[in-house]
Amino acid sequence: MCNLYSSTTAQEAMRSLFKGLSDRAGNLGPDRFYPDQMAPIIRHDRDGLELVKARWGMPSPPSVLKTQRDPGVTNVRNLSSPHWRRWLGPEHRCLVPVTSFAEPVKGGNQWFGPADPSLKMFFAGIETRGWRSVRKVKDGETQDDLFAFLTCAPNAVVRAFHPKAMPVVLTEPIEWETWLNAPIGTACELQRPLPDHFLVLIDDE
Repeated sequence: MCNLYSSTTAQEAMRSLFKGLSDRAGNLGPDRFYPDQMAPIIRHDRDGLELVKARWGMPSPPSVLKTQRDPGVTNVRNLSSPHWRRWLGPEHRCLVPVTSFAEPVKGGNQWFGPADPSLKMFFAGIETRGWRSVRKVKDGETQDDLFAFLTCAPNAVVRAFHPKAMPVVLTEPIEWETWLNAPIGTACELQRPLPDHFLVLIDDE
């Protein structure tokens, strides 16, 4: 399960990819992201799309919580679950900028990146806003904008290290548009492995 990724895509590059994108993320530099951290996402706003920061980890199903604390769910696979269906409409879909991602292996992490360094990649994500929960006991209840991204069966490159899943990675403008705006039946067709030749193993970021 991917719980670590990096993004080095400049804000200017994202603004050029999505015309009219409103940039409300503040200053973004190259960074790596872990669960429960703030990270950039592209989501719908009233007038189009906006770049903002949100907290990584969607609300957990109540049935899995043993205490009031909810650490959040970072990866979403079962889109038929009633828990996730409420967030599958276009208004809750987002794109998560990613340059490389890691899967845990013995002794550390194996990183995966694009075979073509110029390739722009985004995770297919879902998001919700103003969610109240206890993420950390010391902080008490907080109100947060949250996100997570979809996973699917792994391609051959990832399967050698993680046989169960990989993130859903979108690399083409038509895929970004489809995920953000298409009816859910069409959008969910994107929940598929990235072709093997798109990914290579890279050294620790």
